[in-house]
Formats: sequence, structure tokens, C-alpha cells
Amino acid sequence: MITRRGFLRLVGGSAFAMVSLGAYAVGIEPMLLTHVKRYTLTPPHWPAGLKLRVVALADIHACRPWMTPERIASLAEEANALQPDVIVLLGDYTAGTKLVTGWVRVAEWADALSGLKAPLGVFSILGNHDWWTDSLAQRAEAGPTASRKALEDVGIPVMENDVVRLEKDGRGFWIAGLADQLALLPNKAKGRDSFQGFDDLDGTLAKVQGSDPIILLAHEPDIFTKVPWRVSLTLSGHTHGGQVRMFGYSPVVPSAYGNRFAYGHVVESDRNLIVSGGLGFSILPVRFGVRPEILQIDLG
Repeated sequence: MITRRGFLRLVGGSAFAMVSLGAYAVGIEPMLLTHVKRYTLTPPHWPAGLKLRVVALADIHACRPWMTPERIASLAEEANALQPDVIVLLGDYTAGTKLVTGWVRVAEWADALSGLKAPLGVFSILGNHDWWTDSLAQRAEAGPTASRKALEDVGIPVMENDVVRLEKDGRGFWIAGLADQLALLPNKAKGRDSFQGFDDLDGTLAKVQGSDPIILLAHEPDIFTKVPWRVSLTLSGHTHGGQVRMFGYSPVVPSAYGNRFAYGHVVESDRNLIVSGGLGFSILPVRFGVRPEILQIDLG
């Protein structure tokens, strides 16, 4: 039989463990354990001899105290230090939670990102929160969003169903960026019962000329089921790896496909998708088992 003293020790120990776990998930892993997640692969259609380093940042979700302009600027410095050929931003720059001590204006986080530098350029797409937090864009049901204008104001191109051809060592490749798939919120007054996106995968890929390889930027990974084999690599964010991930499983994933596209390198039918765990968070300021990350992807 357990004694009263033993019971109190058990309860006290359990309470301490829960408090410690909560402190870790709220204060330590989200704030102090950012790391570089590295991938090395040779995807389909990749030219022999083309060595390319892509650095990607996803789901910044600027807000105080979690993702301040100062921290974002520091992350930009870390990204530059990886010596990328090209840097891509995968969307969701605005806050994704109301549990904040202060808001960060779009001009502030955009200015912090303006320090990103790469020989072949810095390119971005938008995420759902960049639309959802923009009341003017929601009412107009059209862009440009405040996030797009802020990024363009600091010289970072925003790709919404656009493509750009780049070259390294005389070998070409394309970056294609999709508009967001969940841009408009449901609005019964306007007869919209579900989210509406502005993404146009077929129209975007139709702009690609020739046979050079394609890197596709798509904030939400669910589009991957429709991505043709012609695309060498798809890069996504949005899921945050579920924010809580244990033994390779995320209990909650904002995807119609659950853990199929929750996190990491996914290969299906010789097609490659990498889903970033991101840097910030949505809804609750909690991360456990999926540390904030900068992606370094070495192709070739």
C-alpha cells in the first residue's frame, strides 16, 4: 500500500514534471533550440554537375515575445552564414497566435528579413496567415496583401503563380512560386462555405520554358498530390511539424492528409517534397519534439 507521504511525493513529482515539461515546450524549445536541418539529395531531372545550396525559412509568425524583429534579423544572419546560392521564404510572416505580449508590424519583420543575402537572390511566397490577418484583402477578396507590399518594399520578390529562371555555373533551373491555397476565409455572407485559394499549379508550370529543372514553392504541402513528376523538388511549410511530435508522429496536423505530409522529406512516385518544421507557431505558443529550424538543402 502506498503511504500518505509516498502519495504526496508522487503527486509533487508529477506536478513538478508537468511544470518542467510545460516550461520546456513554451520557453526552451521554441526560443532557444533553433537549429539547421540539412538535406542532401539529387532529385529527378537534376543536371549532372549542378551543385546548388538552397536555404529556406518558413512560418516566422512575427510577434512578441516569441519572434521579435531582433530575433528575425538574427535568423537572417544565420541563414546567410550557411553560404546559400539562393534563399527562399515559404510564407506566414504574420502572427499565428493571439497569445502575445505585443504585435510586430509588417514593416518591422520585413525590415528584419531585408538582411538576407544570396548570390542568386532571395524569393518568397505568401502563406494563409498573411491573408487571414489582412482585413482589407479579405474584404476585397484580392491582393496585394500588406505582407506582399512589405516584402517588395525591402526588395524581396513575392511569387504568386510566378516563375523565375536562374543560372549557376552555366546551368539553368526554375523557381516556381504558388499563390496561397487557403487565402480567403469562409464567408457565408458572400456564399463561401470553405477556404478559397488563389493557387494555379497548371498555369504556373505552363510559364516554364524548356527542360531545366523546377523547384516549386508551395506554402501548404497538400498540393503535392497534384504536382507532376516534371517538378524536381517541392518545398512547403504550414504544418510546423504539428508543433508536437513524438516518435515520428504528430497528433495534430493542419493537413487533409494528416501525418503523410506533416514533416520532413517525403518521396512518392519518385517525386520529392520537403516540409519544413518552421520557426514560429500557430494557435498555441508550444513546440515539443519539433525544434524551430532553418532548412539547408544541397542539390546535385
